[in-house]
Amino acid sequence: MAGHSNYVPQSAAAKWLESRLPVISLVRGSFVDFPTPKNLNYWWTFGGILFFVLIAQIITGIVLVMHYAPNEAIAFASVEHIMRDVNFGWLLRYMHANGASMFFIAVYIHMFRGMYYGSYKAPREISWILGVIIFLIMMATAFMGYVLPWGQMSFWGATVITNLFSAIPVVGEPIVNWLWGGFSVGNPTLNRFFSLHYLLPFMIFGVVLLHVWAFHTTGNNNPTGIQPKSKQDTVPFHPYYTMKDLFAIVVFMILFAYFVFYVPNYMGHADNYIEANPLVTPAHIVPEWYFLPFYAILRAVPDKLGGVILMFGAIAVMFVLPWLDTSKVRSGTYRPLFKQFFWIFAAVCVGLGYLGAMPPEGLYVVFARIFTAYYFAHFLIILPLLGFLEKPRPTPNSISEAVLASGSGKPAGAVAAPETK
Repeated sequence: MAGHSNYVPQSAAAKWLESRLPVISLVRGSFVDFPTPKNLNYWWTFGGILFFVLIAQIITGIVLVMHYAPNEAIAFASVEHIMRDVNFGWLLRYMHANGASMFFIAVYIHMFRGMYYGSYKAPREISWILGVIIFLIMMATAFMGYVLPWGQMSFWGATVITNLFSAIPVVGEPIVNWLWGGFSVGNPTLNRFFSLHYLLPFMIFGVVLLHVWAFHTTGNNNPTGIQPKSKQDTVPFHPYYTMKDLFAIVVFMILFAYFVFYVPNYMGHADNYIEANPLVTPAHIVPEWYFLPFYAILRAVPDKLGGVILMFGAIAVMFVLPWLDTSKVRSGTYRPLFKQFFWIFAAVCVGLGYLGAMPPEGLYVVFARIFTAYYFAHFLIILPLLGFLEKPRPTPNSISEAVLASGSGKPAGAVAAPETK
């Protein structure tokens, strides 16, 4: 459980602080002495990677704000000023812009790992729901940040996406006008988005702390999906996983550095280096790559309101995932049918991302509709039925047994009934 620590203050100052504000024992209990399953693989390091990238985004964002001007007349010029005149401004801007993509790469891997290993199942439903909330706030933050450079794609992306709310009956138009601060995207819109883009990362940080608190209360999930049954099943978080996370962060930062220093604009759009012009519409308006799957779902439906409902529904369905998956076994490692459907689902998500970047015409629309139907079928039909139709493989008696079996190459012994709690 989080906060449990054997820490005994030694100095008089530490004893004084511990008796009034036990922050040292809390940190040690959560990040040093916390008992962690001994079989966590490198897929579990993306939580630490995400925390590192979040801190980097907040720090670079704070410095960029010192030089950015949220005014439609000079916003574009202020970004060029950062790139050309501010000491290491180009580095800060490229770190921040590419950091958003790195954040989404890591969060998508983190989410798919959670889906594969059943990290959303009892007793970790709250931790999963908090994770989806973080994802939603991330999307809002990234969208508003993309508007701030005030280039062509920024302006028209803001126009298209905010216009989606007009499809909502009765309240749609007032919501759009409120977002715009008028009757079109302009200076009030830029000011609103700048203010929220600066605020939301701190909200993300707060929800992240709740997310960590939640899974530290219930304990980590692990590749077997089995709860630790003894001290032999766990190791202290430090130094075992702090070192493992640190190594993974360094490797991930090498990838990050490659994009920042060699291809900083690879994941951006060339039109955003043209100043926003309300009188010239770009040939193809596309969002950032991490929104493309949801953009494909939006365009797959000919009805505007229906597309908006499905787009937001694609995220909303994740909130109820813990109750849609009816299987008694957590980990996909022991679920042969689920494993196949999971990889089909992952391929469909990648396919939707590709289709979101393509023009909404011909076969692109046909496949987008097929993939959209499968996306929702995976959650609403396949997962509920698999719990009743699938025959899982036997699960190990303990985490230690699974670790020893994997080391020897022999299959682990099985319990009579799979563990679910």
